[in-house]
Amino acid sequence: MRALIVFESMYGCTHAIADAIARGVALVGDATTVPVSHAIDEDTSVYDLVIVGGPTHVHGMSRDSTRHGAVEAAEQPDSALTVEPDAAGAGIRDWLGELTGREGAAAAFDTRVDKPAVLTGRASKGISKKLQNLGFTLVADPESFLVDTHTQLLEGEEARAEQWGKMVAARIT
Repeated sequence: MRALIVFESMYGCTHAIADAIARGVALVGDATTVPVSHAIDEDTSVYDLVIVGGPTHVHGMSRDSTRHGAVEAAEQPDSALTVEPDAAGAGIRDWLGELTGREGAAAAFDTRVDKPAVLTGRASKGISKKLQNLGFTLVADPESFLVDTHTQLLEGEEARAEQWGKMVAARIT
């Protein structure tokens, strides 16, 4: 079983979750993790499973304006945030918009602030819909991994992501 994990990350939390998911998938098969900025080079049809995730911005997937806003927030003199390479570049929404119809198994995840989803939104719901519209079959419900208001992952979220990755991959084998 071969899995591709494509992620978008602003400050490193979603990147850490993608890596944790890959560790879980690796317990069942092979995992390749790539930032969305390099995903255009990947042929999703050679993978048995495609897992896609990104941060939740303004109730859904990031947009050009929200990515630039995240970079600007990190550039503020009092900010302790560190921006991921290519954070202001194309996001998951853009990458999914470039894909043509595909078949195969897929799953979606996001990172979001630890508040009710009705208040924060969930990027994973939009990612799931786009994956289904492209022809993928979802093998898991969209999953959220939580950060605090200072954009730090909550304790235990990486371990939970690893277990989620293992569970999703096991559904394919």
